[in-house]
Amino acid sequence: MRFNLLKLFKFNSKHEPDMSLIWAFFALILFGLVILFNASSVFSYDTFGTPYHYVKSQLFPLGIGLVAFLVASLVDYHVWKKWAFLFLVISIVLLVLVFIPGIAWDDGPARSWIKIFGQIFQPAELVKLTFLIYLATWLEAKKEDLKSLTSGFIPFLFIILLIGFLMMMQPDFGTFFIILISVFIVYFVSGGRMKHIILLGILAGIGLFFMANHISDYQLDRFRCVVDPQYSPQDECYQVNQSLIAVGSGGFLGRGLGQSRQKYMYLPEVWGDSIFAIAAEEIGFLFSTLLILLYLFIFYRGFLIARHAPDIYGTALATGIISWLAVQTFLNIGGMVNLIPMTGVPLPFISQGGSSLLAGLIALGIIVNISKQTKGAYHKL
Repeated sequence: MRFNLLKLFKFNSKHEPDMSLIWAFFALILFGLVILFNASSVFSYDTFGTPYHYVKSQLFPLGIGLVAFLVASLVDYHVWKKWAFLFLVISIVLLVLVFIPGIAWDDGPARSWIKIFGQIFQPAELVKLTFLIYLATWLEAKKEDLKSLTSGFIPFLFIILLIGFLMMMQPDFGTFFIILISVFIVYFVSGGRMKHIILLGILAGIGLFFMANHISDYQLDRFRCVVDPQYSPQDECYQVNQSLIAVGSGGFLGRGLGQSRQKYMYLPEVWGDSIFAIAAEEIGFLFSTLLILLYLFIFYRGFLIARHAPDIYGTALATGIISWLAVQTFLNIGGMVNLIPMTGVPLPFISQGGSSLLAGLIALGIIVNISKQTKGAYHKL
């Protein structure tokens, strides 16, 4: 099996791909399906009459995504540069679609979804990837001017403000924060000046200060719940409190797979952003830590690939993708254990959600392709 898989992924490559990354990724996918079924089965049965609804709805995008992952791993990642500007246009168009009546699909206070041909899709998930491809291409093209304020930093700032404005209009603070931190890191590793990064941080801080005066009540309550979970335990802080109960009651070894109590209509969104809390309740502290270590191993291999990429474009793209996945993982798990405000972002490759899963699978496919063209023999470590 290993020989066949290796032979498949070695197609059109300079050397073998990072197989440890691939195996870790497949382990995460399989574990995610088990957790998704256990977490969602009760709500799924109560709502749809079958415990398999959310797992079945995950299998279709997973199948499409795995094919896309394989294709992305086989196609030379330099090919995507040819369509970089088109990807930027696509990113902007996708973010505008959520405001168009008849296409936009409302789900709560945020307008982050569209419905086309009966399929619900979250454009911002794909924008994470398309925008990073454009940004990596732009940073490589501007490598000689990147340290310049007028021809490097200001155009870079304009691009970020454009994407940020469209996301704040939804509003989708979680996704914008993921993109913002990712581009900070990408700009730095691509040769941007530290003083420009500090300036960008100051501008972001000023922007957040002014936004705080216009923040909605439900968003402000999320910050209050971090400081004091008992501020409104039966209303605004209900999800936080139920999540903490789930994580805490799991103990060291957990209640056992399928034995969660919080999934019995106590904890909201158990198939989505709350799935880690159910996992922690069932598998406990020890195996939750192993799950986090599996994520960290994938991120570690990804950053190794970025470090040994053959060009600035590969380094920027791999760094951006891994930063996106790492920040999103931190936001989800951090929100569940009340380290940070809940953002509603899914746990990568585990939470139910076709848009997030498909974008993540394509992105990791690109990482695998970069790993086949890296310099040095890091992949044998």
